[in-house]
Amino acid sequence: MTDLITTPALAAEHATAAQSFSFLIPMIAIFAVVYFLIIRPQNQRLKQHRDMVSALKRGDVVVTAGGVIGKVQRVQEEECLVEIADGVRIRVLKGTISDVRQS
Repeated sequence: MTDLITTPALAAEHATAAQSFSFLIPMIAIFAVVYFLIIRPQNQRLKQHRDMVSALKRGDVVVTAGGVIGKVQRVQEEECLVEIADGVRIRVLKGTISDVRQS
């Protein structure tokens, strides 16, 4: 008789565990998709940009985020001195350099 009373409780406990496990699988799949489609490519682009900025040297032709094209005259810690026309030089933050072109 006690087996009949405890059986529904045990069945409910097993059903709850199965439901939580079946909920966990889609969550892991969603996280994997988000990681491989969004997070990982963004980290790779960030690393490429960081490497590009750290490799700046005098004479490189750069494009800023604002679309200004110029030639690097001097590279400092956080800034670059960029010549955008004859005798016109501007200070640009390294983080705003979006591209380095072939000179």
